Amino acid sequence: MAIVGGGNMGRALISGLLRRGMLPEDVCVADLSREARAGLTRDFAVHAHEDARAAIAGAAVIVIAVKPQEVAALLAPLQPYLAQTRPVVVSIAAGIRMASLHAWCGAEVPVVRAMPNRPALIGAGVTGVFAQAGESQTAREAAARVLSAVGEIVWLQNEDALDVVTALSGSGPAYLFLLSEAMMHAAVALGLESEAARKLAVGTLYGAGLLAQASDGDLARLRADVTSKGGTTEAALKIFAAADLSGTVMQAVQAAAHRSRELARQFG
Repeated sequence: MAIVGGGNMGRALISGLLRRGMLPEDVCVADLSREARAGLTRDFAVHAHEDARAAIAGAAVIVIAVKPQEVAALLAPLQPYLAQTRPVVVSIAAGIRMASLHAWCGAEVPVVRAMPNRPALIGAGVTGVFAQAGESQTAREAAARVLSAVGEIVWLQNEDALDVVTALSGSGPAYLFLLSEAMMHAAVALGLESEAARKLAVGTLYGAGLLAQASDGDLARLRADVTSKGGTTEAALKIFAAADLSGTVMQAVQAAAHRSRELARQFG
């Protein structure tokens, strides 16, 4: 098992795999930063290499966890080895399309694209996953075993859906943090002590997420359950409706999805 890129997502995957029972000696990581390699070795006791070729040697699954602009320069020199050994390549680089990945890896190399989100850092992520129709079940299962180590996975029917996943769940935690931050500041402005406001905002975010996860997932019903007719929640929701919160969210998600497509054109 090899992970190229020892940043936040690379570390999240390592932590999740080790929790699942994978042995540290069976994980190799490549990262150009000496500091990052030292941290990986110290924290996880995995093998850490500067050279990606050394890290991926013998690996059946390789996760590409570098920035989109770095993928081409990383994979192109590795193509002869990848084409010969045909490991399963799992890319979590935002926006980089299958066509580009196959061009850099080799047409016959099994490739799976995925978009995890930041809660993967604590094993509570959700990851959109896509493989082309002709990809083998073996490759799909290998990718699923790795990605499920950091949370739930959702298989997608087409590659374009990954741009929407990036905009929804990839960027989504920032949207929720922004709303919670705004709620906290509003409470402080209304006279609540700042630390109490912070704890209440964070606790509300956490508890609401748990409640949604533990339910049937009907978000409209969950919202309605909190909203008593003529009550305080209804008064607040009317303000959101008057400000066209839904329309603003639509524009924001569209902008994020558009940026994902731009990354594909820019770096693919």
